[in-house]
Amino acid sequence: MPKKPNILLIFPDQHRADTMGCVGNPAAQTPNLDTLASQGVRFGRCISNSPLCMPARVSLIAGQYVSEHGVWNNNSNGDQKGQSHVRNIRDAGYHTAVVGKTHLYTHGRINTADHKDILQDWGYTDIHELTGPLASGRMNSPWTEFLEEKGLLTTWRDYLRGHREMMKTGKPWNEAPCALPSEYQLDAYTGWQAAKWIREYRDDKPFYYQVCFPGPHDPYDSPAEYRARFKLEDMPLGVTQPPRDPLSPLVALFRNLYQQRFNIDSWTIEQRRLMKLAYYAKVNLIDHYIGEIMQALKERGFLDNTWIIYTSDHGDFLAERCMIQKMMFFEEALAIPCIIRPPGGVKEWVSEAMCDQLDITATLMHISGARPLKRTDGRTMLPIVQAGRDAKDAHRGKETLFSEVMGFSMIRDARYKMSVNAADLTPVDLYDMTGDPKELDNLVNDPALGKVRHDLLEQLRMKLVSLRDEEKFKVYQDQTQREARVPSNWP
Repeated sequence: MPKKPNILLIFPDQHRADTMGCVGNPAAQTPNLDTLASQGVRFGRCISNSPLCMPARVSLIAGQYVSEHGVWNNNSNGDQKGQSHVRNIRDAGYHTAVVGKTHLYTHGRINTADHKDILQDWGYTDIHELTGPLASGRMNSPWTEFLEEKGLLTTWRDYLRGHREMMKTGKPWNEAPCALPSEYQLDAYTGWQAAKWIREYRDDKPFYYQVCFPGPHDPYDSPAEYRARFKLEDMPLGVTQPPRDPLSPLVALFRNLYQQRFNIDSWTIEQRRLMKLAYYAKVNLIDHYIGEIMQALKERGFLDNTWIIYTSDHGDFLAERCMIQKMMFFEEALAIPCIIRPPGGVKEWVSEAMCDQLDITATLMHISGARPLKRTDGRTMLPIVQAGRDAKDAHRGKETLFSEVMGFSMIRDARYKMSVNAADLTPVDLYDMTGDPKELDNLVNDPALGKVRHDLLEQLRMKLVSLRDEEKFKVYQDQTQREARVPSNWP
């Protein structure tokens, strides 16, 4: 039998869908991602099933909605004994490996090595786990051990203390350049470790390798030489005004927090662009190491037998809408990149099929020939990729998409996006994505759209409410009452 193809999943943390040159962003410098897109299919309407790290990552690994797996925020663990696409792919004869940030559990221990059993339960065999940059201030990993060997761990943790002081002063836009040599920065370490792993791989099994860059998640610790490649005036501003009334409770929560802690409405255009420039430079650094990874694949002769998928867990507001971070259903946080390059590549094209992370999971399963997950709403995108741009179903995906976070559920169809309080199904916002693609006018109270609200609510009820694990939802509700709904990763 012919050998099964290798699979490479490149999965950065918090990469906005629009911060790539291949989507037409002239300010982004992503030549290697653009090359990847030029050899594959880019899905232009892909969303996260949760605009927050842990819920999104558990959705991807388990192929389930938040309602099903029950991880509504960053304060609870996924069920590592439950279903896992990684475990099924391993059992289909693959060498499963990961480098970088997984964030599939709360960081209760002091070294990523202490959690190895958790990742083994999820199905990973070869594990080189790191934390995100913020967690590295208190938690050790192979990267912090590497820095300690170089005599640079104190330098890094001093940088993080400076970051925390900057946040206390209400100036998240004033991030200093990384204090480390560029090649020792966390994303750089992840990238060259991945390239090294590929060059040294000698197993007879095909590999399923996840390269989970911890960036471009904040702090935006891009090195000075990467920042020097960008001009402040080139940074796009996006939607500069804050959301207008009526505000959903979720949006109101973060609007109040951002204003109280950072006086974010008063930020100048230059300050907003400073934040964005540091982020774009961090994306550029990750892109450089994607080039290194592609070169390693080429050197080993793997490019003609490797599927490459590039995506992320969620986006980042980057001061647009007078917001930072994510955790809301606006497109800046919800939309994610999705590029699928088949072995050997194909002529570039873009599918407008509506899809989500569960579909990426289903695609990985399809490629590997693994045993299907028992409970999943994911639909493989492989037929779309293989049929090509001229096929009749080239742009036919799901009719509705769903996303959930912090006790709120969202449904989106071809035209409308609506979110509700998951506890009582009260609609809290409704946007006409055709007539108002910037999501400026919340139409949740518009009497003319009563049937739209009703129909969307019924679809959401049939999908998410029917699937919801009520016991886990009750645990989440009790937890948030104790914690006043502020997520654990609040800066």
